[in-house]
Amino acid sequence: MEANHILIVEDDKEIREGVRIYLQSQGYEVFEAADGVEGLEVIEREEIHLAIVDIMMPRMDGIRMTMKLREKYDFPVIMLSAKSEEVDKITGLNIGADDYVTKPFTPMELMARVNSQLRRYRKFLEKLTPKANVYVIGGLEINEETVEVTMDGNPVKLTPIEYKILLLLAKNPGRVFSSEEIYERVWQEKAINTDTIMVHVRNIREKIEIDPKNPKYLKVVWGVGYKIERQP
Repeated sequence: MEANHILIVEDDKEIREGVRIYLQSQGYEVFEAADGVEGLEVIEREEIHLAIVDIMMPRMDGIRMTMKLREKYDFPVIMLSAKSEEVDKITGLNIGADDYVTKPFTPMELMARVNSQLRRYRKFLEKLTPKANVYVIGGLEINEETVEVTMDGNPVKLTPIEYKILLLLAKNPGRVFSSEEIYERVWQEKAINTDTIMVHVRNIREKIEIDPKNPKYLKVVWGVGYKIERQP
């Protein structure tokens, strides 16, 4: 797995180097900057996954730097603050910092905060990244690779035909399919008797709908066909 990139923005060289050495010993790739201006320059050049930013720095302090980086980036920011900087610390959290550590701090305390924020950030990115061959409509999720269906996180057991019908509709939310089209797509043959479609749709509703008589997902468009309703 590729190492996470962490940026340390701190004007105190001893603190900066101490944090760098410890983070590197834990397997992180570390970048350094002595003030907010340098920090923003590093962010423009490198892919950063988390920034540790001191509040009080020359040229550009941590508050202004965090405000600037939040205009374009959403990675976690941990602020370093002295006890006397309580007001600045609260301001930092209000303008986009995710956490803070008060000086003096132990390496283990800082690492715990770093690991926690990186876990949250990874989960955030996973939610933003659509999974291949997974179709999500409201609480309904269909994984085409594993051939699994869940509703609100609970597994749904479907027959192979029910699964194929549901998958066809879920791939095209909002689109109405006639019984003939569903039959020909699922059975791969000319539709002769489509009465079976109605039976399968009723069975699917019984398995995925809270109230099958008043369905939220699998809808009938009278005289036309069936569709999976788009969900907000």
